[in-house]
Amino acid sequence: MADGLRPDLAVIARAVEAGSRVLDIGCGDGALMAELVKSRDADARGLEINPQQVERCVARGLSVVQGDANTDLVNYPDNAFDYAILSQTLQTAERPDRMLDELLRVGNKAFVSFPNFAHWRTRAALMFGGRMPVTRALPVSWYATDNIHHVTVDDFRELAREKTARIEDQWFFANEKQISATAANWRAEFAVFELSR
Repeated sequence: MADGLRPDLAVIARAVEAGSRVLDIGCGDGALMAELVKSRDADARGLEINPQQVERCVARGLSVVQGDANTDLVNYPDNAFDYAILSQTLQTAERPDRMLDELLRVGNKAFVSFPNFAHWRTRAALMFGGRMPVTRALPVSWYATDNIHHVTVDDFRELAREKTARIEDQWFFANEKQISATAANWRAEFAVFELSR
């Protein structure tokens, strides 16, 4: 299962229970949705801002609508899904704190993955080079990035605490391999959290 998926998407695909109702917010090309439908018999829906990506998803037979997560999640009813998924998108949200509230309102549980801006390579680029880093997890220059909020593992844990969200599980990755939670704030290139209320 989950062959060819990014590591964060693969771990989410393995964690979603069979037969679940899923909303993939910022679903991109629909790779995770397709995997969930195939391997988990999920009722997977998607919300994507990019019209070309929406077309690709629909051409694959996936149920995706064009919309902006910053404004359009309010149109979904409370607890409409078993899982709301936000992968590599939180840092691009206008208000990540409000986005987390919406995820936990429309989904009984939420998966959130994001690049960790406290990773040691990012810190080293700033400290020794004095410039915004370009790394595997942050592959474009500062002026071309969609990232508007630089979140770290510890920042996200604090946000979850402030929002009274329970961290059900967490996974951390470096060099596209899963690593332990030990010192994840500086060791992990990106993180995945499973949350509930």
